[in-house]
Amino acid sequence: MDPAVTPLSSTDRTRLRRLRDQGRTDRAALVAVLRAGFVCHLGVVVDGTPMVVPTVYGFDSSFLYFHGSVASRSLAGGRTACVTVTHVDGLVLARSVFEHGVNYRSAMVYGLPRVLSGAAKLEGLRVLTEHAAPGQWDYARRPSRKELAATAIFALPLDEASVKVAEGPPTDGDGPDASLGLWAGVVPLGVVRRPPVPDPALPPGLPVPAHITALAEEA
Repeated sequence: MDPAVTPLSSTDRTRLRRLRDQGRTDRAALVAVLRAGFVCHLGVVVDGTPMVVPTVYGFDSSFLYFHGSVASRSLAGGRTACVTVTHVDGLVLARSVFEHGVNYRSAMVYGLPRVLSGAAKLEGLRVLTEHAAPGQWDYARRPSRKELAATAIFALPLDEASVKVAEGPPTDGDGPDASLGLWAGVVPLGVVRRPPVPDPALPPGLPVPAHITALAEEA
């Protein structure tokens, strides 16, 4: 079976209990949500208290990789985590406040993150870097041993995940409120990549690398 159309896991944690029509069951939907961003929110329980930490991520066919300081309590190993990636695509403005909503794409990945070391740690950092800025891993200086020692890289299996997508116009166009004569629709939202801004410390005339220019052109 093509991995792209492999069904997502069905567990008690991933089972949708409301708005089930927004659920997506194939792995390709998960890949699409992960590919569209590079910031996730890591949820863990620390000393009995929930904690949610934003961090950057990368992924391959089997794992989601994220990083943090080795001193971070929230990123300590041995804790089950829930990582969420969300993209807001629009404000849905209906005729009644009750019917207002948000168009979005969201993925939740559950599991026990594994702390990486050695070659696996370097590879995880490469995947993470290339996901956020393709081409940068081969362009910039690689991390030193000291820098690697100060950074924790985690791999979270993509085995247990759920995806939801909300899209389209307000749902009250064929209801009683349609006769109110009020405007309704969607205000699209999105992330915009702007032209690169050079570091003021750069020497004059240093050109922008092609792979960095391409980041803005892809938007």
